[in-house]
Amino acid sequence: MSQEIRNLEPKALWNKFADLNAVPRPSKKEDRVIEFIKNFGNSLGLETFEDEIRNVIIRKPATAGMENRKPIVLQGHLDMVHQKNSDTIFDFDKQGIDMYVDGDWVRARGTTLGADNGLGVAMIMAILESKTIKHPAIEALFTIDEETGMTGALNLKGGILKGEILLNMDTEEDDEIDIGCAGGIDVTATRSYQEEETPEDSVGYTITVKGLNGGHSGMDIHKGLGNANKIMNRLLFDAFENFGLQVSEINGGSLRNAIPRESVAKVIVAGMYDEAYVFDMQEIINDIKTEFKTTEPNLTIEIVKSDLPKKVMDLGVQEGILRSIYAAHNGVYRMSADMDDLVETSNNVARVIIKDGEISISCLTRSSVETSKFDLANGLRSAFELSGCEVNLAGSYPGWTPNVKSEILDLLVHIYEKQNNEKPKVVACHAGLECGILGTNYPDMDMISYGPTIQGAHSPDERASIKSSQKFWKFVLEILENIPLKK
Repeated sequence: MSQEIRNLEPKALWNKFADLNAVPRPSKKEDRVIEFIKNFGNSLGLETFEDEIRNVIIRKPATAGMENRKPIVLQGHLDMVHQKNSDTIFDFDKQGIDMYVDGDWVRARGTTLGADNGLGVAMIMAILESKTIKHPAIEALFTIDEETGMTGALNLKGGILKGEILLNMDTEEDDEIDIGCAGGIDVTATRSYQEEETPEDSVGYTITVKGLNGGHSGMDIHKGLGNANKIMNRLLFDAFENFGLQVSEINGGSLRNAIPRESVAKVIVAGMYDEAYVFDMQEIINDIKTEFKTTEPNLTIEIVKSDLPKKVMDLGVQEGILRSIYAAHNGVYRMSADMDDLVETSNNVARVIIKDGEISISCLTRSSVETSKFDLANGLRSAFELSGCEVNLAGSYPGWTPNVKSEILDLLVHIYEKQNNEKPKVVACHAGLECGILGTNYPDMDMISYGPTIQGAHSPDERASIKSSQKFWKFVLEILENIPLKK
């Protein structure tokens, strides 16, 4: 770990972030980071325990003179999204994140940084460890598996937490205070198919789509970024219709909440169409690159000859599935009618796997309106069922309804204005924050979300602003000192 990270100000925050990032913490593999956080709490002599789903709770009494303030919950999630560049050799299960300073930004070499939500967790750790920061009674709630299922929040039972106010530290623009978020649902289409022997006199090709920006499938979905799965399907569909292309396998995208950056397909065409196919594809590639020249300047599409695969898809199944993927909505579905510039409903065609007679297509549908969420999910379901897929709707979690009359909102707005001489943006976001889920079992808890500026989350371009972290630190400390009195 570079010492330059530990020398950044505020040192209490960046040192805790460096400690945390030394611990591998993939979603659904949080054993090591759970033990790390428990050992941290126990080393401070604080009440530390796990709940049934393995969320970690650490309790710290109020500092002197703050005992009459409302007890609070400081909340963040332990897991991080694991994405890396294709040419980066890195084992997320074994290695800590390799960070470096680039001007005002902290970055990772070729991988996601883990600032989402590592900086929030590090902030909470620094507060727990401090002997000088004034604060009311604290319950630190560290949830698990936020990125791939909201598992920790969904399974946190009522009655465990005693706090009256929850401060979630999981947003990515330091001039925003979040009071609402989207819910989500996983839409997964699967089916089996018969493989056929590769016809004689065929030519094998490998098609690669890469160099896309990727990003967060909620916060970045409105930016018009390229989706590698949709771009690949466009290439395959055209070549199938014009040259009878047959698919052997496809491996596109990675995580459900990351906009797909790469896709690779192994295909064949009849030898008689070899030159015509390559010429036609180059025209389509040029068209696609022209369309995305502003948002995706580094997009690369390669079509190279490769070994002839032994098996290909049944043509009837292939035609149906290519049409279904084409029909599946990707991107913004509806903008909010109630809040300016807020995406209400969207979908991310996140993962396409076709290999060895099995098809799996994964989407993450988000919406701040439950009925709209299921409307889009049913549209996707219909598109895939028309090609014979079995479609499963699972992992549904609710959005977080804004409360504009929140007492803690008034406090945060006042402090922000005083510190920065301008009003913050009070917003709802299209990402899936845990507040809405936690509120189902804690309906009377006043909740708010804020955080430092993080860009490129869920992609290897993820970076955290150093200047913003200092602003974040100052903001949090004054909030803690001014928590409202108990009633």
